[in-house]
Amino acid sequence: MGTKVAMFTRNWLPLRFQINTHFDLSMLQIQDSISASIRLGLSQLFSIEAEEIILQETKKEFEGTFTFVVFPYTKQAGMAPPMIAQKLGEFVQGNNDLVLSFQVVQGFLNLTLTAQTWVSILADSLADSDAFQLSPKKEKVLIEYSSPNTNKPLHLGHLRNNFLGFSVAQIMKAAGYEVIKTNLVNDRGIHICKSMLAYQLFGESETPESSGIKGDHLVGKYYVAFDKAYKAEIETLKQSGRTEDQAKAEAPMLLKAQAMLLAWEQQDPEVLALWERMNSWVFAGFEKSYAQMGVDFDKIYRESNTYLLGKKLVDEGLSQGVFYQKPDGSVWINLEAEGLDEKLVLRKDGTSVYITQDMGTAQLKYEDFGANQSIYVVGNEQDYHFEVLFHILKKLNKPYSTGNFHLSYGMVDLPSGKMKSREGTVVDADDLMAEMVQTAKERTMELGKIDGFSEEESNTLFNHLGMGALKYFLLKVDPKKRMLFNPAESIDFQGNTGPFIQYTYARIKSIVRKASEMNISTSWTVEPSITLASAEQELVYLVAQYKLKIEEAAAQMAPSVIAQYVYDLAKQFNKFYNELSIINEEDALKQKIRLSLVEMTGKTIQQAALLLGVIVPERM
Repeated sequence: MGTKVAMFTRNWLPLRFQINTHFDLSMLQIQDSISASIRLGLSQLFSIEAEEIILQETKKEFEGTFTFVVFPYTKQAGMAPPMIAQKLGEFVQGNNDLVLSFQVVQGFLNLTLTAQTWVSILADSLADSDAFQLSPKKEKVLIEYSSPNTNKPLHLGHLRNNFLGFSVAQIMKAAGYEVIKTNLVNDRGIHICKSMLAYQLFGESETPESSGIKGDHLVGKYYVAFDKAYKAEIETLKQSGRTEDQAKAEAPMLLKAQAMLLAWEQQDPEVLALWERMNSWVFAGFEKSYAQMGVDFDKIYRESNTYLLGKKLVDEGLSQGVFYQKPDGSVWINLEAEGLDEKLVLRKDGTSVYITQDMGTAQLKYEDFGANQSIYVVGNEQDYHFEVLFHILKKLNKPYSTGNFHLSYGMVDLPSGKMKSREGTVVDADDLMAEMVQTAKERTMELGKIDGFSEEESNTLFNHLGMGALKYFLLKVDPKKRMLFNPAESIDFQGNTGPFIQYTYARIKSIVRKASEMNISTSWTVEPSITLASAEQELVYLVAQYKLKIEEAAAQMAPSVIAQYVYDLAKQFNKFYNELSIINEEDALKQKIRLSLVEMTGKTIQQAALLLGVIVPERM
C-alpha cells in the first residue's frame, strides 16, 4: 500500500502521564499527519502532486472528524469523485495509525480518528505548558483604537471600537506578537471650538463640580447647545433670503468657531486657557469610562501634539511635488491616478485637517515604536480617509508606509435607529454600561443565583455579568458587519450570550471545587483500553482547537472567531455534562479522565473569554 506515514513523536513525556503505547499528539500534528497521508495517496494513486491539503471539520450530520474534498482532483485523476474518495480513504486508513475508518459522501471523504488518538489529543492538551500562548513571532504590532473627540462623551459606537481594539490586542498577544496599544485623542479642531464657544456664551462658569455632571458629559452638553443655536441662526438667515448653503456658511456661530480655531493655532492665551480647562474635564471623564470598560493603553497621543508635525510633512510634500497649492492657499493631493480623488491636506487659512494630524501621528508612532504593523481601528465611514492616508505615506516614501491596516468595522444601531451626536440623541456609553449592570442585577436576583454572596461579591458579579453581556454581544458579530444591539437579548442566560458562557464556567468551577473537597485525583495513566464517549471526543476536539482559533482570529483580526469558539465550547460542555456522569461516575479511571477534561475546559473558556475582555466568575 505504499510508505507508512511516520507518527509524530516527542523526546519528553509529561510527568503527570505515563504514556506506554502512544504518544501525546496535538491537533495540529494530527492534521499535519493526515494531510501528509492524503498528499502521499494523491501522488501514489493518481500521480497528483498537491501543494496544499485542506481539511475541514466534518458536518455534524455525518460520521467523522475531518473531511477532505476531492472534487478539485476529478479531472487530473480521470474518475468520478466518489471513486477518488473511496480509493483515497482506503489508502489513508491503511497507512495512518490515527485513522480508524472513513466514509464517502459523493466527493467528500470523511475520516474518523481512532479511540487511542482521542486519548492522545486529551493528553497533549493537559500536558501542554503553553496551552494558551503561541510561540513568539518577533514582530511588533501597534494597535490604535478608541480615538475619541474631546467635545462629547463616549457613545455606543465607541464601545464597539474600544472592545474591538482591546480584544484584537489580546488576541495578537496570544498569537505571539509584541503589541502596543495606543489611543489618538482628537483634542483640537473646529468641533472642539464649537463646544468651547457655546460654553463661553452660555456656560456661566458651570463646572463638573458645581453641576454634578461628569466632565465629558458637561462639555458634550455645550456641543449640543452650539448645534441648537447654529440651526436657529441658519433659519433666521434663510428667512432673510439666504440659500441653505449660504446660511450655513454665514451663520455667526460658525464664523466665531472658525475664528476661535485660528486663534487657538496662533496660541491665543485666553483661548488656550479655556481649551485646557475644558479638555481636563473631558479627560477625567474618559478615564472613568475606560476603567468601567476594562480597556487600557500603552500610550495616548493627542492631535494637539501631532498637527504641527503633520504641517511639516505637508511642507515636505510640497517641496517634493507630492502636494500642490491652489490659488486660495489651500494645499491638496491629486490621487485620481490611484482611482481616488483630490484631497485637502491644509486649509486656505493654514489650519490643519484630520489627515494632516494623522500624517504627523503616523510619524510619531514610528519614531516611538518602529512597529512592523500599524492597525487603525476606526469605523467604516472612514474607509476613504485611510485609503488616502496610506497612499500619501507611500508617496512621501516613508519607512512606515508599509504594514498599515485599517480595521474597518460597521456601525452599531439600536431598535430606535441611528445615533446623532450633534442632536444629543446618542446612546451614551456610561448610561448603557450602567443599565447593563443594573439589568444583570435584576436578572440574577430573579434567578436567585447569589445565595451566600456578600454585598461586595454581589456587586462585583453584577458588574462582570453586565459588562460581559455587553462586550460579548458587540464582539460576536464579524467586525465588518453593521449590527443591531439588543440590550435585553444580550443579557439572557441562555443562548449565544456572555452570561451563558459565564454561567457555564461557574458550573465548571463548582464541579472542580466539589471534586477537590472529595479529594478526587485528576491524575491518570494513558492505557490502550481507554476509550472516550462521543460527547467526550467532541469536547476534546474543541479544547484542542484553541491555538488554531487564535491563529485564525489573529489573521482575520476578528474577535468574532473567538466568540463563536467559546460559545461552541460552552455549549458542548453542557452537552457533555448532561450526558455523562462526572463526580458520580463509578469507574475511577473514567471519573479522573472526565474531571481532568472538565478542568481543562474551564481553563480554556476562561482564557478565551479574557481574549474578549470578558471576566468569568468563579461562582454564580
